[in-house]
Amino acid sequence: MKFISTPIAGVFIIEQERVFDVRGFFARTYALEEFAQQGIDFQPIQESVSFNEKKATLRGIHFQKFPDEEQKLVRVTQGEIYDVVLDLRKNSKTYLQSFSAELSAENGKALFLPRGIAHGFLTFSDNAEVLYLIDTPYKPRSASGVRWDDLAFNIKWPSSPEIISEKDKSWPDYEK
Repeated sequence: MKFISTPIAGVFIIEQERVFDVRGFFARTYALEEFAQQGIDFQPIQESVSFNEKKATLRGIHFQKFPDEEQKLVRVTQGEIYDVVLDLRKNSKTYLQSFSAELSAENGKALFLPRGIAHGFLTFSDNAEVLYLIDTPYKPRSASGVRWDDLAFNIKWPSSPEIISEKDKSWPDYEK
């Protein structure tokens, strides 16, 4: 695996190192030791999947509030998405800044998100499937979010969503 730093501290793009042969390819997508070598303490205890039937579906921007904050490894197993991470760590130099990456089954890239980072995505294809490895048990009481188009963040989305949940439309304006 190749770990690539991003402008948001602690957020990494992780590229697969694919080994090809006549059958296709093989690649590791998570290895505890390699994460530790990068200074990342990430031991997943949960795996979740998000299936999105239609192109232009938006999910997010979501996060878990303290004390149930999560670290996540996010990758696409089918289709393609425009993935956005948002730094909500008040003591961070990049507080309220975002970073985006295109993740697809074809490019095999993943994003590692430390605690305090919110996450959302817009599908670029029908039948997009997103796989999450998560290191903290999900606690519904801590589930929260911010609006994808909140002016406090100035996120540059490549297009407007066509499908978005009522919950994701109705997050209040972010209070700094």
